[in-house]
Amino acid sequence: MPTKSKSATSKMQAYRERLRAQGLKPVQIWVPDVDAPGFDKELRRQVAALNKADEAEAMAFIEAVMDDPANDLSR
Repeated sequence: MPTKSKSATSKMQAYRERLRAQGLKPVQIWVPDVDAPGFDKELRRQVAALNKADEAEAMAFIEAVMDDPANDLSR
């Protein structure tokens, strides 16, 4: 006797329920559209507005954190 297959909607709902049972939750991330008109102009504007001293300080912090053995990122 053939069994009725689940709809795509019910399969997705079951999948999401399994993920939630594992302690996960869905998130939506919006990122800049690099193909949008004016993106390159706005990017250049923001890069030109960066404060070199602040950027150097931020990079030094990032490098210090990366070099710290207590920050083992391989875990």
